[in-house]
Amino acid sequence: MLRRWIPTVTMMLVSTISYIDRNTLALLIPTIRQETGISAEQYGFIVSAFSMAYMVGNPIWGALLDRLGLRVGMLLAVGLWTIASGAHAWATGFLSFAALRLVLGFGEGATFPGALRTVTQTLPPENRGRGVALSYSGGSLGAIITPLLMAPVAAALGWRGGFLFTGAVGVVWLVWWAFLSRRDDIRAVPTAAEDERARVRFRDRRLWAFLSSYALGSVPLGFVLYYAALYLASPRFGLTQRELGQVLWIPPLGWEVGYFFWGWVCDRLGGRSIRHILTVATVLSLPLIAAPYVRSLPLLMFQLFFAMFITSGFIIPSVHYATQIFSRSQTALIAGLGAGSFSAFIALLAPQFGRWFDQQNYEMAFLVAGLLPAMGFVLWMGLTGGGRSSASTSTNPAA
Repeated sequence: MLRRWIPTVTMMLVSTISYIDRNTLALLIPTIRQETGISAEQYGFIVSAFSMAYMVGNPIWGALLDRLGLRVGMLLAVGLWTIASGAHAWATGFLSFAALRLVLGFGEGATFPGALRTVTQTLPPENRGRGVALSYSGGSLGAIITPLLMAPVAAALGWRGGFLFTGAVGVVWLVWWAFLSRRDDIRAVPTAAEDERARVRFRDRRLWAFLSSYALGSVPLGFVLYYAALYLASPRFGLTQRELGQVLWIPPLGWEVGYFFWGWVCDRLGGRSIRHILTVATVLSLPLIAAPYVRSLPLLMFQLFFAMFITSGFIIPSVHYATQIFSRSQTALIAGLGAGSFSAFIALLAPQFGRWFDQQNYEMAFLVAGLLPAMGFVLWMGLTGGGRSSASTSTNPAA
């Protein structure tokens, strides 16, 4: 029984590493800006560079993992992003950071396609909601660990030494994966003949429903991850780099708890309750709009914690919905399209968020981040006919 869960835990660990790699820059950007002179808007374009590459990389790696299998695909992807992460130690300014984020983002595009494919390939259906939650939770765990781990590492080794450390962690995972991935259930490559569910087609309204709820529902996640440090270091709160490391683990803890809570809810209630789950998550996502009017640091940290908890209430039900509809032979592609759609919105929004931060117009930034999940839910409802289009209905791609 426990042996069955080892691949899922391994995917949780690699998603943890991926978020440590990507969030180390977000944590250390106040210090890096002082040394390199990068503006908040330029930082927004650096985030956008990562997000665009991540957007492209997700479906590409998804298709490659479906074709090549997990063993080879994950070795290639993690090897690429490990090199890029460590190379940040030699970055000197806007262009070098942007170039390295492009490579890092493309490589990390395999993270969630690999996670979802591992879950559907190695776990029985009754465990997959919690399996997705566990494997995806590495992202939130990495976001929790990053400030607690990387703040003291950077204090001891400097920010450049911090990036060398992240590269070393990736090497350790690659050695473990080379051993574990010899298992038969990891090496297998399922075919479309194994089930009768629909193939992924871009004219299928249900695919666009999945992408809408996943991408727009996740915007607060990217906003908090990439901009919380800048907001807390701004004149409104004036936290130092060390103080940021002491508090920035709190918001992603909500994301971590949320994954397991919403995964349990999906397994318990089943696919017919996706509409109700998304309705609740939409209503509870709106308080983020009020965050810039809060002057109490503890209350603000609770709001950011809660916003990330609710984000999981969009991600897990959306993935659960998609895996009920589309063929198991394309699960990595499904995950790649979902994560890629989220990254596309972050790529578009990040420079504008950066501009608003340069202008200290925090109210507008939080307003946009807080309203987009509701827009995603409205689109999901419209595309699914009020949530009636599910695995239990027609598998007609035009449904």
